[in-house]
Amino acid sequence: MERSFAGEVRSLALGKGQTFHGEGILAVTKALLQSGVSYIGGYQGAPVSHLIDVLGDSKDLLNDLGIYFEGSASEAGAAAMLGASINYPVRGAVTWKSTVGTNVASDALSNLASAGVKGGALVILGEDYGEGSSIIQERTHAFAMKSQMWLMDPRPNLTSIVNSVERSFELSEASNTPVMLQLRIRACHVHGTFECKDNRGPRISTRDVIDAPTFDYSRINLPPSIYEHERQKVEERWPAAVKFIRENKVNEQFAGDLADIGIVVQGGLYNSTIRALQQLDLADEFGVSRIPLYVLNVVYPLVPDEFLEFCSGKRAVLLVEEGQPNYIEESLQAALRRADVPTLLHGKDVLPMAGEYSGEVLLPGIARFLKEAQPEGLDTRNATAVANAMADDKERSKQALGVPVPNRPPGFCIGCPERPVFSAIKQLQAEVGNVHVNADIGCHTFGTLPPFNVGSTVLGYGLGLASSSGIGPLLPNRTISIMGDGGFWHNGFTSGVVNAVYNNQDSVLVILKNGYTSATGTQAIPSSPSQPSSKPLTLDIEKALRGVGVKWIRTVGSYRVEDMVETLREAMTTSEGGLKVILADGECQLERQRRIKPQIAKQLKAGERVVRTRFGIDDDVCTGDHSCIRLSGCPSLTIKPNPSALRTDPVATVNTGCVGCGLCGENAHAAVLCPSFYKAEVVQNATRFERFMAKVRGAVVEALAA
Repeated sequence: MERSFAGEVRSLALGKGQTFHGEGILAVTKALLQSGVSYIGGYQGAPVSHLIDVLGDSKDLLNDLGIYFEGSASEAGAAAMLGASINYPVRGAVTWKSTVGTNVASDALSNLASAGVKGGALVILGEDYGEGSSIIQERTHAFAMKSQMWLMDPRPNLTSIVNSVERSFELSEASNTPVMLQLRIRACHVHGTFECKDNRGPRISTRDVIDAPTFDYSRINLPPSIYEHERQKVEERWPAAVKFIRENKVNEQFAGDLADIGIVVQGGLYNSTIRALQQLDLADEFGVSRIPLYVLNVVYPLVPDEFLEFCSGKRAVLLVEEGQPNYIEESLQAALRRADVPTLLHGKDVLPMAGEYSGEVLLPGIARFLKEAQPEGLDTRNATAVANAMADDKERSKQALGVPVPNRPPGFCIGCPERPVFSAIKQLQAEVGNVHVNADIGCHTFGTLPPFNVGSTVLGYGLGLASSSGIGPLLPNRTISIMGDGGFWHNGFTSGVVNAVYNNQDSVLVILKNGYTSATGTQAIPSSPSQPSSKPLTLDIEKALRGVGVKWIRTVGSYRVEDMVETLREAMTTSEGGLKVILADGECQLERQRRIKPQIAKQLKAGERVVRTRFGIDDDVCTGDHSCIRLSGCPSLTIKPNPSALRTDPVATVNTGCVGCGLCGENAHAAVLCPSFYKAEVVQNATRFERFMAKVRGAVVEALAA
């Protein structure tokens, strides 16, 4: 794994009266154990990947409590697990990255929300929206509204997060409705403390199973049941949810002396709002605000009566709702108009229409709101001055730089086995012309960036081949589709490979077989070379391909660039029709380094002989044209000043970050670039003979040089 929590999970066994210290992900896991869940599942994805890792490292504790845990094959599979709570009073939780994961799970979620649940059903979502996001910019709110599932958005501190997890199960059971709980990246990794409760073994568990299965036709999503489900949603479940939220004060209100105005804020944006208020001298160092706050720890459903009560006596209220569409603002505006309340509601008129609401964004927005509202007892000129000063500082910074800061898009890790594949595709295109490449989600998406610029579309995880269906027949040459082995098992096998075989598509698929879902922290997949102890079975991609009728399959070592170019050339030019699959086989370099470094350290400690491979460039031979860099893009391959006084062009060099994958030399050979690359073997704990020969060679070289 990218990070082991084996040591930290001991804190999950803490009991009543003890204090938990740690980060948000661990706190969520502890909250699940305190809530008496019977089963947990999920699919990895930032910013909640570590939740899967934590649960995996907590296997012994989960087994002791009788909790079943499963790393699901996809978000749809995880969502379908919640079906256990439809007919039985068992609590269950699943997790994934939103919104892309929620897209995948939406079919199961719609059916789950229609049937309703007896036991509490909770979906923990990594809400990946904003400047640190790696995905399309959408919010989960639309899914909650569409399927009428309740959406929690807790304040980003450990006590609020833990309370929200526990309340989510209670809300779910009180309204017979599944609940979503969204955690932004800062909430997932925020550190803090909370007072623990004892872990609760579930009443129904792997140790105390259900007496007998039940059947209830009214919970099947077919007519006429679905019409009854719709009635229940509107007439029973929704009112029950609103009642629970109001009576249990799940949303929070904080008083302030500027009583004629107020701020309504999503719980997840509370910290940023408080920070902006502190900079405007409207909140103290403990977060006590002068402006009254109404914190929406539940953003769907809203509680109109609660909101109207907050607006009572206020001339103006600011709503802090991140992103578009502005669902909450429209609902609250409607509530004010229906009740004929004169309070003015500000929102997107003073804040940006879209984008992340950081403290830097909120500060000028709140200042504009204060200027509009003119609250009694406050000179708003100070807030305006602070906002203007911040804007002036930003402008001075731009002028000091002179030119914009260059973009730094993400890229492959040093030694990544996927980089040589894109180098090979680039070299192939130099021969046959431009080829339409259907890209995919995963580390290999970086191939769309410089220096490769390979990939025209990205449609979804494992959908690289499926996206070739429409464009393939319209091009004169075959298309190349990219798919990772994680995407293959997630969605690509059925949606891509089976579809292509069934429709006899004449195209080329490159499966990057690096062994893990590397982009999310190298979690194991069905074909990983090393499986967790509880999952000894390893599945085979080639057997799966042949099982559905793929005949043209080639396996090539990822780092063998020349062989990869030849195989790609064959796939693009062969007269054989149908799908042609190339398995680019190379273990994720990060995982390889994590695996071999402890082994090497152990060997060195024991005095054993260890050989490390390093690559370098002969300064005297390098011509300085840097074709090697343009074909590789490896961060360890860079430039340095030319040591020759007669030449001014900088020469290429390999820095100390090199892991010895050999790609730079492979590219130089495959592309017939130059002979400046050399391979060196660094021997530690060398034998006596090796030391003797090293002295002899050194003496000979010194004599020849003289």
